[in-house]
Amino acid sequence: MNKAALVQKIIAQLAAELEGYMKSARSAHAEATDEQSKAEGKYDTRGLEASYLARGQSRQAAETAEALEQFAALPLRDFGPEDPIDVGAFVEVETKAGSACYFIGPRAGGTEVLQNRRAVLVLTPQSPLGQQLIGRKQGDRWEAQLAGKRVTYCVTSVA
Repeated sequence: MNKAALVQKIIAQLAAELEGYMKSARSAHAEATDEQSKAEGKYDTRGLEASYLARGQSRQAAETAEALEQFAALPLRDFGPEDPIDVGAFVEVETKAGSACYFIGPRAGGTEVLQNRRAVLVLTPQSPLGQQLIGRKQGDRWEAQLAGKRVTYCVTSVA
């Protein structure tokens, strides 16, 4: 597993998302401050709604920029079978439904990239599955509730 290449793909995806958020924020800001968005009556809230949208887009852009910085500064180390899972680990997990690949990242949970034709989902230590993975080792098994059903997980590899 080439984690450096994986992290670069995550960074590239976050950079593309950041550009989209910035473009949307600029557009919403322009709409909010446009002369035609000025309220024509007490029930006309177009300008106010556009300003809320601009603020939300700007906040999302700031969070994505922070995630980008954290991934760029993330020290990558190799994890062995006896090392507990932590931030920076690439983890393969198996259930009866199949296997899945995860990268434990500092932020940007839910980001998904393709690596060697496999989907890799970024999990944070704060996410429900991330909380269950942190500290486990290769070969560990456990059960958890998922959509009202008991699911057995097995860590098949940690890198």
